[in-house]
Amino acid sequence: MDKILIADDNMQITKILSEFARKEGFEPVVAYNGEETVQYFKNEHFEIILLDVMMPKKDGFEVCREIRKISNIPIIMITARGEDFERIMGLDIGADDYIVKPFSGEEVMARIRAVLRRIERKPQEDAEGISYDNLTVCLEKGLVLIDGKQIILTKKELGILWLLLENKEKIFSRDNLLDSLWGYDYYGDNRTVDSHIKRLRAKLDIAPHPNWQIKTIWGMGYKFEGVNSEI
Repeated sequence: MDKILIADDNMQITKILSEFARKEGFEPVVAYNGEETVQYFKNEHFEIILLDVMMPKKDGFEVCREIRKISNIPIIMITARGEDFERIMGLDIGADDYIVKPFSGEEVMARIRAVLRRIERKPQEDAEGISYDNLTVCLEKGLVLIDGKQIILTKKELGILWLLLENKEKIFSRDNLLDSLWGYDYYGDNRTVDSHIKRLRAKLDIAPHPNWQIKTIWGMGYKFEGVNSEI
């Protein structure tokens, strides 16, 4: 049975979410503070994490940052506050979705299904990967290499890079990227795409790549552009 890590210091909420998770076929594991969350994550395998923002010892943002340094596991953040800056921060540091309390158990499970559905890919497509010049991207392994140097990306950043690389020279608007990677049920600001692109570029720029770039097409969107289209 696939495991789900539920991190929240509110025992009533963890009990409700655990019950719904079992109905969805998950084995719930509960953590009540940030340090415990990180420890469980390092010691066990989970399909997805439900991560509360306000927790003792380490808050959800700190936990998310720490996990994203080593893993692309899907993370849905939960908060009692619905300010835009918190949602944007959560998505920018690598969360796959963001839910504001109060919520229904059915909504949370629907969000989980949507996130897991969006990250599914054909095995043969993932295993082969895509290469261009000095860039190699393997979706199944979550692997990105530039001249053999590994670049650690979040799932959303990896998804953006894969989509653009798979459709070289095609322009994707913000809404195109949102629909493809966040899904039609995403209700947030489409400017989150700009934030993800900015972070993706910064990570890719760790290694030189003079023959290709993720280019902004003003008023239209973004595309993967090669300096030499015959490469």
